[in-house]
Amino acid sequence: MLSNDISDLVRQLRERRAKNVALQFPEGLKRRASAYAAALRGEGFDVVVSGDPCYGACDLALNALGNADVLVHVGHAPVGPQENVIFVPHEVGFDVAVLEKALPLLKGTTTGLVTTVQHAHLVPAMEAFLKDRGIDVRVSEGRGRTPLRGQVLGCCFSAAKDIGADEILFAGTGLFHPIGIALAMKVRVVALDPLTGIAQEVNADSLLRKRFAVIEKARGAKDFGIIVSTKSGQNRMDLARRLSALSPYAVIVTLKEVSPDELLNLGFGCYVNTACPRLAYDDQVRFPVPVLSPQEFEILCGTRSWDEYAIDEIP
Repeated sequence: MLSNDISDLVRQLRERRAKNVALQFPEGLKRRASAYAAALRGEGFDVVVSGDPCYGACDLALNALGNADVLVHVGHAPVGPQENVIFVPHEVGFDVAVLEKALPLLKGTTTGLVTTVQHAHLVPAMEAFLKDRGIDVRVSEGRGRTPLRGQVLGCCFSAAKDIGADEILFAGTGLFHPIGIALAMKVRVVALDPLTGIAQEVNADSLLRKRFAVIEKARGAKDFGIIVSTKSGQNRMDLARRLSALSPYAVIVTLKEVSPDELLNLGFGCYVNTACPRLAYDDQVRFPVPVLSPQEFEILCGTRSWDEYAIDEIP
């Protein structure tokens, strides 16, 4: 697999007349760095590897790129136009016949199909499988932060919203994406883990109860840190400025890595996260004080009602 990746990558690098190459990998693929570097050095390139944490294409190693002609980002699709960056996919395959496990749960007249970047290459095969079994399946064309057909991110569910289906079938691991889709669209969502074969209809009620409790706890805060990420694809300073205007006790704080230790050291009674939306939802138990989404802070400040609750996305 690596040899195929490298041959196409070498062609792209030579087309760009690159000599110095920076490599970046997400956490689950970092162990491939040595093999990639050795292969590229064998082709005559000078190589540096970014060892910083990386959680997506929104988190490009621009510092490493400053010491190279090209940054090679492995594992994600681009979230927008990027200069001097080559994206190398990491495809994870499975037998699309596993979709049979989800069929008893599909009840809508139209079904939208979505997945994550590592399975996006299988969308045509999944689409054909469902159509062969009489499912009126809809798949959104890629655009913006999700350039691949049917692709969703933890911060962007436009591929599910664009198709206007009665229900959504999510093929992928974990429940964050399908719960996010359910909150974003208010439709039935069936999640199929293609690696375990487990299919289930997701329910967002548990997450909503937890988030309501976090908002209520935040009412006791005397001050608020509005977190702005300095990462390339997460910086939402305009949003942070709008949110900071909602309270005289709100202060904008810029961070590259949002960690429990950093928040503890800063000492605010509550934080509002405009960086990666998953931080507030996935990692709340790790943080010393409440961490709200922008929409939750609006609820706290009285500019949005609980009935208007919406999950945070980066468009």
